[in-house]
Amino acid sequence: MELSNRVSKVSPSSTLAITAKAKELKASGLDVIGLGAGEPDFNTPDNIIQAAYRSMGEGHTKYTPAGGLAELKQAIIGKFRRDQGLDYKASEIIVTNGAKHALYTLFQVILNDGDEVIIPTPYWVSYPEQVKLAGGEPVFIDGEEANHFKITGRQLEDAITSRTKAVIINSPSNPTGMVYSKEELGEIGEVCKANNILIISDEIYEKLLYDGHEHVSISQLSPELKDLTIIINGVSKSHSMTGWRIGYAAGNETIIKAMTDVASHSTSNPATTSQYGAIEAYNGTQEPVEKMRQAFEERMNIIHKKLINIPGVTCLKPQGAFYLYPNVKEAAETAGYKDVDSFVRALLEEALVAVVPGSSFGSPENIRLSYAASLELLEEAISRIHSFVESKSQ
Repeated sequence: MELSNRVSKVSPSSTLAITAKAKELKASGLDVIGLGAGEPDFNTPDNIIQAAYRSMGEGHTKYTPAGGLAELKQAIIGKFRRDQGLDYKASEIIVTNGAKHALYTLFQVILNDGDEVIIPTPYWVSYPEQVKLAGGEPVFIDGEEANHFKITGRQLEDAITSRTKAVIINSPSNPTGMVYSKEELGEIGEVCKANNILIISDEIYEKLLYDGHEHVSISQLSPELKDLTIIINGVSKSHSMTGWRIGYAAGNETIIKAMTDVASHSTSNPATTSQYGAIEAYNGTQEPVEKMRQAFEERMNIIHKKLINIPGVTCLKPQGAFYLYPNVKEAAETAGYKDVDSFVRALLEEALVAVVPGSSFGSPENIRLSYAASLELLEEAISRIHSFVESKSQ
């Protein structure tokens, strides 16, 4: 059976592959520490679990509108007003099966064959694959480490062609943990306005910020930029609800309607019980969100110091999300490996630590380590990496 041309261009998710391999080794009896997963290690807050449980008892177990419950849309509208001072109508919001599904559906409705989407590197692994699945062409701009892995307005301007349809901005970033400032976003926004380029603003990590950094949505900068922007968000990272699969998109009413039409033929609706949990996530107490953020910040500050003490490893201090993104090129070469991918494979097989190679994110000199794990496990993992590097370098 011959597969479609589009699917033949797609690569599997490396982050999920690493996680699966780590679990396989662990199941065989090996003491593997997996730092590849992109999900909080905390359980979903109890008030959310109880709200979802009550909803089932009250008979809320049937289909909902394809674009999500009206009550959940109102909760999201309230969240935007409260957190960013942005006003959206219910018709400008679609609730999806996770933020990943929001992005996938968005690309399906905005891209024609050959349309280009500008993607800063390092990038989240699914961006280019989803663009390709929609018939589009990913165009990469190098977010240089010297500029904290962020692109500039000038770089964006230079990459735009007659086929450019959109640019993706992910702040805080997966995998780098870097955050765009208001000024940096303003510079990018001016280029997008001048060229009528759609902005896809992935804000899924907005609640995870450290050392006083603040999240700014490019939609906040002006009404014109709000009109040009589709915000992607969800409750997965902020409320530790990865498995609940609730995300959403907010923006241009015509685009949102088209996304809703596509969703009606692909998923029918997000899981009803999960939607009721998400309503409580936004309308209920936000204290657990802050407690999780504080725990991530504490871990990051401790582990970052230990990581940069490893010979041949440098690492910018993350400003958000829950990833460290060190440059390990020198450590890999000194240890005798031809590239970082080989170093990562050996790290898993010999030191029993699973990390994701930076080649998966478009920057082959780096690796991504998730600190969404207990401090005890994190300290043991860094100790193993340190010992591994030193033993190979002797």
